[in-house]
Amino acid sequence: MIHIVNPNTTASMTEKIAAAARATASAGMTVRATQSAMGPVAIEGYYDEAYAIPGMLQRILEAERAGASAHIIACFDDTGLDAARQAVASPVIGIGEAAYHVACLLAGKFSVVTTLPLAIPVIEHNLVRYGLASRCARVRAGGFGVLALEDPASGALERLSAEIEAAKREERAEAIVLGCAGMADLAAALSAKHGLPVIEGVSAAVVLAEGLVKLGLKTSKRGGYAPPPCKPYAGIFAGFAYPG
Repeated sequence: MIHIVNPNTTASMTEKIAAAARATASAGMTVRATQSAMGPVAIEGYYDEAYAIPGMLQRILEAERAGASAHIIACFDDTGLDAARQAVASPVIGIGEAAYHVACLLAGKFSVVTTLPLAIPVIEHNLVRYGLASRCARVRAGGFGVLALEDPASGALERLSAEIEAAKREERAEAIVLGCAGMADLAAALSAKHGLPVIEGVSAAVVLAEGLVKLGLKTSKRGGYAPPPCKPYAGIFAGFAYPG
């Protein structure tokens, strides 16, 4: 079973993510989708990210105990990825990192198109951290919020498409990475419209998660991903102490 968790609390986005994941998964592979029970309705920047992580980790620990073979974090910022890898033995994949690696297999240079400008530094930081900044021509923002993707009348799709066209023209992008889990249902149509590979991270992560499961690989527990020492937590986080 592959567990995919939406770190925000918007149910309609979780449903969209689940549909994209199940459409990609192999026959016989169960996909279980969950979302955090607490935190922001959308993750837009560092502040939202900090409050999204506790509830997301709770869902990952629950799914690990229920027998999940791998976990996918369905936020393009790869929210809490290192913490999740430290918490469980099964592979944990962030949809951002997954999408970047798939893009690198298809094109020499790719551009990322995300939602708001405040997401750009987060994405650029992750690209440097993953050693993939040199493969990214530019990170662009369409200037619309995450939840605008849930509203067909918002104009978000048109602005997203315009940014893809600009990426082709201005930085000669060879592939596009969609920088939000809420874009999971748009990749195929945008690829056909613009005539280049358009990668969304949910499907990319599902394929990579299945591959790791088939290879029988687990997260290394040497170094930084070794299980955290058990200790009491205080205040409202008392229930989040690592269970050991």
